Amino acid sequence: MRAAAERSAELVAARVPHVRATVVRAEHPTSVHAGDAAVVHADGTIEGFVGGTCAESSVQVHSRAALDSGEPLLLRILPGVARASGSAPGGGDLGDTTTAEQGAVTVSNPCLSGGAVEIFLEPLAPPARLLVVGRTPVAVALADLAGQLGFEAEFVDGAVEPRSDDAALIVASHGRDEEQALTAALAADVPYVALVASRRRGSAVLAALDVADDARDRVSVPAGLDIGARTAPEIALSILAELVSTRRSRVTQVAEGVAPDGRPPQPGAAVDPVCGMTVLISDDTVHATVDGETTWFCCAGCRDAFLSSQS
Repeated sequence: MRAAAERSAELVAARVPHVRATVVRAEHPTSVHAGDAAVVHADGTIEGFVGGTCAESSVQVHSRAALDSGEPLLLRILPGVARASGSAPGGGDLGDTTTAEQGAVTVSNPCLSGGAVEIFLEPLAPPARLLVVGRTPVAVALADLAGQLGFEAEFVDGAVEPRSDDAALIVASHGRDEEQALTAALAADVPYVALVASRRRGSAVLAALDVADDARDRVSVPAGLDIGARTAPEIALSILAELVSTRRSRVTQVAEGVAPDGRPPQPGAAVDPVCGMTVLISDDTVHATVDGETTWFCCAGCRDAFLSSQS
């Protein structure tokens, strides 16, 4: 456990998002014990030990969900057959092997030979960056409020270089550098892009963007929820409320591997067609390609059973 804690501290210092996974209960026969711990990276890589191969898929998938939501999660892994379906923390069906409740998810794993394990998943990530273009009263109010919501606001003047892991890019410059900033944010696939402008002027700005129509549709303009905001702080509040709503709705729907807006989350998830387990989609996950279609599995046994059924 100490090694996992030290590694987690190193990652926190380096501002690397990860999940600290700790076994809080283990029922025999299991290969883990209460207190065993590991670090789970965003790509599913596990450093440490919180269960064998049969448990790793669930730990990977739900660690990713915890990182997406930013909320800790108690993962219960039980042996047995498929259970009733449930919903993910942010919405979405988790499949027939999973049930969900507030703050906890129970996975019925048909691959386990016995025992049960409960693992606490604690997401640790640096504050998401919120890029604010402009120095107007609305821009200043956005920066003031953003920190209270866990964002790291950064003013941008001139050329903008957004990243896909940014929480948002909000243009509140009243005409300065609008098109370049919006185009750069859409190209970088920033999840929330907004323009502070009237509906009429905003439509003209969007029409001038050299982007595809579906990308143009991703820009929120006028920025923010319609709460009747009039003052700069009220407008900033409406924008941040829309940002929070957007982030919550994008929590990974792990069974389908598709976010609510239809775009695949990274790295994504799929359901093993043999046992019904939800697994992470990555190069290290057991998979097979038949007739050009790739299917993902929790283990080699399920893959072999699937391939046998195809022959």
